[in-house]
Amino acid sequence: MRAALIALPLLILPGMAMAQPAPNRQQETRRAELDTLFESLKTAPDEPSALMIETRIRTLWIEAASPAAVLLLRRGARNLAARTNDEALEDFDAAIVLSPTSAEAWLQRGQAYAALGDAPAAARDLQEALRLEPRHFGALVTLSILQEERGDARAALRSMEAALALNPRLRGGAERVRELRRKADGDAT
Repeated sequence: MRAALIALPLLILPGMAMAQPAPNRQQETRRAELDTLFESLKTAPDEPSALMIETRIRTLWIEAASPAAVLLLRRGARNLAARTNDEALEDFDAAIVLSPTSAEAWLQRGQAYAALGDAPAAARDLQEALRLEPRHFGALVTLSILQEERGDARAALRSMEAALALNPRLRGGAERVRELRRKADGDAT
């Protein structure tokens, strides 16, 4: 019976599109707020102001997931902080199943993979986070760290510069760019 159901042809009626569901009002409002916040972040007058804007952006990224996924992301973050990386990975896996379009879930799972020493899996998840949210400066910073660990200072520099273009007052960002520039130019050992 199951095989017969799988073998049935997919019927598409004229005018029926096979596209992603249209964003709902809440998603549109969140996107508009993110757009405004990113513009404000670029012109934040000082670090405390930038930190408040950054915090709101991160909150919106987390809230884009389903409520159950948000709980899993928070538990996973606690597990990651407690260095119970396998448990964190399980939480982030479950969050992605519940909210596959949550860039934050992909970022956090990428960080868990990195903590477990699986750089290729971490890089794949970070790339997915960036595909879903190209302005995800957290994913760019984490990707920069992985690239530096891999010995690719030029790629790490490009990723970090991209993160700073989005969030010019990123804590430690300017210093990291200077260090990566020295490494990329061959001055650092």
